[in-house]
Amino acid sequence: MNFALRISIVFFAWGGGGVLGGGGILYPRESESREVVSLDGIWEFRADYNHAGFKKRWFMGPLSQSGHTEMMPVPSSWNDITQSKKLRDHVGWVWYSTTFFVPKRWKDKTRTWLRFGSANRWADVWINGHHLMNHSGGYLPFEGDAGQYLKFGDNNVVVVALNNTLTQATIPQGTLSYPNDTSRYPSGYTVQSYNFDYFNYAGLHRPVLLHTTPKIYLSDLSIITDFDGHEGRVYYTASVSFPTEWENYVNFAEHSQQTNCHVAVLDASGVTVASRHGCSGLLTIPNVKLWWPHLSQPKGEGSGYLYTFQTTILSNTTLEFDVYRLKFGVRTAKVDGSQFLVNGKPFYFRGFGRHEDYSIRGRGVDPVMLVKDHNLLLWTGANSYRTSHYPYAEEILDLTDALGIVIIDESPAIGLTGFGPDLKREHISVMADLVQRDKNRASVLMWSIGNEPKSLETLAPSYFEDVIKSTRAFDPAKRPITIVLSQNFSKGDCPPSMDVVSINRYYGWYGDTGRTEVISLQIPTEVNLWAKTCHNKPVLITEYGAGTVAGVHQSPSFVWTEDFQVDYLRAHFAAFDHLRSSKAQFVGEMIWNFADFATPQETFRPWGCMKGVFTRERQPKAAAHFVRARYWALARQDNLTSSVQLPNDLHCFY
Repeated sequence: MNFALRISIVFFAWGGGGVLGGGGILYPRESESREVVSLDGIWEFRADYNHAGFKKRWFMGPLSQSGHTEMMPVPSSWNDITQSKKLRDHVGWVWYSTTFFVPKRWKDKTRTWLRFGSANRWADVWINGHHLMNHSGGYLPFEGDAGQYLKFGDNNVVVVALNNTLTQATIPQGTLSYPNDTSRYPSGYTVQSYNFDYFNYAGLHRPVLLHTTPKIYLSDLSIITDFDGHEGRVYYTASVSFPTEWENYVNFAEHSQQTNCHVAVLDASGVTVASRHGCSGLLTIPNVKLWWPHLSQPKGEGSGYLYTFQTTILSNTTLEFDVYRLKFGVRTAKVDGSQFLVNGKPFYFRGFGRHEDYSIRGRGVDPVMLVKDHNLLLWTGANSYRTSHYPYAEEILDLTDALGIVIIDESPAIGLTGFGPDLKREHISVMADLVQRDKNRASVLMWSIGNEPKSLETLAPSYFEDVIKSTRAFDPAKRPITIVLSQNFSKGDCPPSMDVVSINRYYGWYGDTGRTEVISLQIPTEVNLWAKTCHNKPVLITEYGAGTVAGVHQSPSFVWTEDFQVDYLRAHFAAFDHLRSSKAQFVGEMIWNFADFATPQETFRPWGCMKGVFTRERQPKAAAHFVRARYWALARQDNLTSSVQLPNDLHCFY
């Protein structure tokens, strides 16, 4: 149906559960027409060691009614909260429940949604004993219309059954084994193996929100930005949802044509700088302020400048209205030949690989840790990081948008093997959901479809070519796309549609251990080989690093000491400077890792991955100061407007 206002129409059913799809999944934000209530807090929790939960119908009410429960904070990972080793290492089902009140005023004029920021990895959700929805995948949001199952003006119960098992059909992949020698292993002994080097934390990791929309509401919004001189351009498309029952109305077309959109762009002070009627079109911003990466802005401008896109939906038939506000930045990002350009200027990535990993909390969102981490990033002079190895929380991207920290947004497809059609469908589905969630993010400048696949397998090249092409089709803004490679060089590793070659290399660590003198030869040789074979596409080193035990020193330097980590970085910096001065297709360096993080139990290190320049408690090792000196020096070299003022406390290590 093509109406004059070009409304993108989405019908919704009044009843039933299921996960919202097709129309988008905007982050819940309060407005004149919307309310948001957090269900975060201490929930009831029980591990289902005996697989009894479904059979005994634990979903029918609070878990405490069916037996003993533990206290479990939400958001958090369940693994490190209790003193139980069995729970920390548990593979299988766990159950959560909590009670919440729903205002009576929500009943007649609103729709009420239950939204999970993420649940790792398979989730079933019940409201007051009624099955609302299920979802697979541990890192992206899902929601369902809870209205028909809620008791308005009364208490309600939500129950979640969660399973963290990984298989060869999931992303990421894993395998389960069950040793059957009862003389050596106890009954029920299970081993979950996976091809990635971080602890498989599980739980309700991100906020759980109850939120309302009007019955006619904005369900999705797509924004693409550009600029010409001092004029900013904002292309937008708004999707409006109507009740399914309207589809049967004789006068539906008339009703829907009487639904109008008004959009406006507000600057950071709240002043309207552009507005128009229509559910799709173009807005122009005079004297536009561009979104610049941290320390890349021209003199006199700031980084991370955000406008607000305000959408108002008004039904002249029902007199309902909906207001939604979205932060966005005006900027461009593209690959031109061997350069990565932001706002038409060459951009050099100086940053880190990271993890959502914190003591006790696991992967749970914590505003204290989010702010601390990003203060440390600004302190180092970094301008970017990769969401290794999965999509990070939306609350994190709110910070990177506002601070001007560039994000390489990575899917959870790590260490993939097999590359069959079912896995490809799952991978493409994950990318569709990731792009849908983050398509309007100013800080997201590139998609990474995965990390360290078994790229030399026969089916890998065609597999990744299909995933890249699908991802590009999902993204209205057509951001650059990469895949992070770790296996030995092969011409087959370079899908034609890939825009940037990203490689992980650990010369002097996993090979030629301790011999930093090889780095000055091996890094430039590797980068130049990839650039030449991949048609002079930009090359980015997304991982390099050395494990370091904080406080351990030796001179001359020796592996695992803070002294060796500094020497290791020094050798890499010299190699990178050679590539930069030779005008190679080299566009950035990202240290592995920002901070130490948890891994499975292993014999070759006493605890976790210790390649961080910060400890897990976010205290700096010697390398943090060394990196800081380099990154600030690079910022000043690369910003030709000389707008970068070095910190007064910067020590000249580099």
